[in-house]
Amino acid sequence: MEPMGITDTFRASRRVPILQVAKASVATIAAWLLAGWLIPGPLPVFAAIAALLVVQPSVNQSLGKAIERSIGVILGVLVATGLSLVFGQNSWVVLVAIMIAMLVAWSLKMTPGTSNQVAISAMLVLALGASSPEYSIDRIIETLIGAAIGIVVNALIVPPVALAPARRDISLLGGELAASLDRLASALESPQSAGDLQRLMVEARLMRPMRDAADASISTGEESLTLNPRRSAHRTELTELRTLLDRLSPIVTQVIGMTRAFFDHYDAALADEPTVQAIAEQLRRAAHDVRLAVHLADIDPEPMTSAIPALTSPLVVTPPKSGHWILIGSLMEDLRRIRAELVEE
Repeated sequence: MEPMGITDTFRASRRVPILQVAKASVATIAAWLLAGWLIPGPLPVFAAIAALLVVQPSVNQSLGKAIERSIGVILGVLVATGLSLVFGQNSWVVLVAIMIAMLVAWSLKMTPGTSNQVAISAMLVLALGASSPEYSIDRIIETLIGAAIGIVVNALIVPPVALAPARRDISLLGGELAASLDRLASALESPQSAGDLQRLMVEARLMRPMRDAADASISTGEESLTLNPRRSAHRTELTELRTLLDRLSPIVTQVIGMTRAFFDHYDAALADEPTVQAIAEQLRRAAHDVRLAVHLADIDPEPMTSAIPALTSPLVVTPPKSGHWILIGSLMEDLRRIRAELVEE
């Protein structure tokens, strides 16, 4: 494992979308101008900061950040105002205010972001040199204005919809699942070395993190549609992606289980077993139907060689010639469950 470089601590793997940067800039400028016009006096720093922080990757996150920012500012301003009225404008009061603000946030079990906001707001109010009740009320109103503008800008200017990552991860999962079925089919049909078996097992297990990534991407997509004005145009597609993942997830489990059973009970004589050959053929048909399911969900644009499901009838087997009852029975049961997921009623 390579050591993390200094730049890795502050640089992301990919840039923030330029649209997000533009929206944050628009929100900050609008909040500065509007708050400065409505509340004459000091520069509207609180409004600008609130708008900048509230523009998030989703409208729902913007609402959460607005609430966090507003509560933090209100508590911070109250702490600063109270200390200033009691102890005046001494410089040491700023340090005391920061400590008390953190303790108040801790006692109320606030999130780290809100706790920091309480301390920062208290410090800014005292550092700017004005802590009268009127000044404090103006700063709270100013923050609310900035937060509201941040939400409005994020909701009206192309509100983000995180569907592309979900579509991509489902496509990758479907492709790898089909490939795993094909690899297992080939392994059943011919003798395997110890290295071949180990590689087959490792590749099958890689589907678990891919399934988790697809689930996380879909959850992110669902979150991005919450409170999103564009949600009606994308809700159906996201529902279909979730339904497809629910169909593929049990198959991933079954394929990993089949691969594990083959790994644990491998015998070179398995390739000569007629029933094993028939199971291999069914696995290839299942791989075709997995690709078909992904294709019909409009995720994979590549045309299918056949749009007809291959798993059209259950597999009928004869008693094994050898003593591989446990393995063949296990493979048959997993194959039955795969078929149940792929064959529509």
